[in-house]
Amino acid sequence: MEFVKLNASRTEWRDAYHWILSLTWPGFALLVVGVFLGLNLGFAVAYLAGGACIAEMTPYSFASAFFFSAETLATVGYGHMHPATGYGHIVVTLELMIGMFWTAVITGLIFVRFSRPMVRILFSECLTVALVNGVPTLVLRVANLRHQPLAEARFRLVIHRDETTTEGETMRRFYDLKLQVESIITFPAVLTLRHTMDASSPMHGATPESLKSSDARFMSSVVCTDTVINTPLQSQQGYLARDVRFGERFVEVYTESADGKLFVDYGLFHNTERVPMALEESAG
Repeated sequence: MEFVKLNASRTEWRDAYHWILSLTWPGFALLVVGVFLGLNLGFAVAYLAGGACIAEMTPYSFASAFFFSAETLATVGYGHMHPATGYGHIVVTLELMIGMFWTAVITGLIFVRFSRPMVRILFSECLTVALVNGVPTLVLRVANLRHQPLAEARFRLVIHRDETTTEGETMRRFYDLKLQVESIITFPAVLTLRHTMDASSPMHGATPESLKSSDARFMSSVVCTDTVINTPLQSQQGYLARDVRFGERFVEVYTESADGKLFVDYGLFHNTERVPMALEESAG
């Protein structure tokens, strides 16, 4: 759900840090290259405006001014060209100061981006409702895509929908859906999470029509710990009413070899199959 926030400041300069960290790697690379080129273009113009402020620089050559700026910003200083006037010294000093800050900032951002753990938790594309032990059950699938198991995983599933009060007011209500397994010590591969839609469940008696009419939405969350770098991880996924498939169940992804080894087929992770007459039999 997207919200348009009114009477709140649109930007905060400190938000730039979070925005940069949220960029994809191609986007981050384009940003770095763009800022680098922009700084050097600006200082190249400043050097050209100073006339003969840089000794040995080809007069009125933008390319020479640009490359001298790049060498100065990177603190390389080959020595062939150097400031020849007070104006040139001031501009070079300013660029050296900016270059030191630029190197520190980029180094920090790259370190944070590389050190930040990548959450490789996969959620099923849909939810299913089918009979389990004769009771309609809402089912969600989650998977750990890493080759190392995750530790102390905790799972949550929430439904929020429109409800009408006795006064006729429409309100958005949030309900936690109790899962049969809400935590597990180790999360190795694929888990199936189930919520029993019995009389105590907020989903009791739900149908595709009732979910659609109440604009029901679901939020699922997994919180766990990366055992390699001992860092907490969190991932979440949202679902709409149309993502709930009644009368279907997820196909089996596990197979066992003759020597007892388990295989997991992630290619079948999202696949479902019909359960003929399951819900109709339950209603009868």
